[in-house]
Amino acid sequence: MNEWAKTLWQYAVLSQIRHHGLSPETSMVTIESPFAEDPVISTYDIQAVISKHAADTALILLPGIQYYTGQLLDIPTITAYARRHGIFIIWDLAHAAGNVPLSLHNWDVDAAAWCTYKYLNGGPGCIGGAFVHSRNSIIAPATTEGESEQVYGNRFSGWWGNDKGTRFQMEPKFRPAKGAAGFQISNPSVLDMTSLCASLELFELAGGMLPLRERSKRLTAFLEKCLSSMSDEAKKLFRTITPPDPEQRGAQLSLLLEDGLLDATMHGLEEHGVIIDERKPNVIRVAPAPLYNNFQDCVSFVEALESALLATQKAK
Repeated sequence: MNEWAKTLWQYAVLSQIRHHGLSPETSMVTIESPFAEDPVISTYDIQAVISKHAADTALILLPGIQYYTGQLLDIPTITAYARRHGIFIIWDLAHAAGNVPLSLHNWDVDAAAWCTYKYLNGGPGCIGGAFVHSRNSIIAPATTEGESEQVYGNRFSGWWGNDKGTRFQMEPKFRPAKGAAGFQISNPSVLDMTSLCASLELFELAGGMLPLRERSKRLTAFLEKCLSSMSDEAKKLFRTITPPDPEQRGAQLSLLLEDGLLDATMHGLEEHGVIIDERKPNVIRVAPAPLYNNFQDCVSFVEALESALLATQKAK
């Protein structure tokens, strides 16, 4: 597990560890940057941790894009490395879905999960999504006497995961649907699906993820350039902790502010009509979305940020 993801995944991971009678101190390994001031983690660092613990690791859980820094991990390379060591790997794609192109089956990913309220614009609390590789969702007929009618991978079985052809027969035997659909527990909200479908239609009209990704790269690069053009007095009050390489990030730039500036800076941005995200104690996250943001938005944000930072510094 990535160190910075602990706050997001720790409840699920810790509950599973304790449910199986194990101790988090001996059953959970976090991957941290070897550099105290740089939270970015290299592919080499991740592979080194995998190699060190491969003999007794059952599962790897990593973010496709790290929520705090905005770093895009090398999903295909890390996945291949984990599979060469015989380790099941799940990717948290909450900040990657709708942000960067994903080819989960071709990358041989075992499984992945994501929300749809961020870049996919489904709205707060909207339905989540999941991917399960076809090799992990095989449904086979029984091969020996006494087995149920089907043999399938262990899972939490829910009525909505039943095969559609037999779902309403209400039989006591669970017959999973093919693919990831067989891992569903309950039916999704119609309102959630409606809002998400409306957003996905816009993605389709825009040509899909490939052209949006190219526009996203240009927008974020322009935002980066605008930040670098700020006055020296303003630039000394923050630094960007997101990788400068466009291939190692999505739309997001994470700005680490000097101590004590966050709250007043956020208030100053709101006074300029700018709403962005904060991660205490000192980080603001800025992500120009290619579906609806433009280059003028980047200029307006940087002007507002410089004004808010300088006003905050002056008031200290």
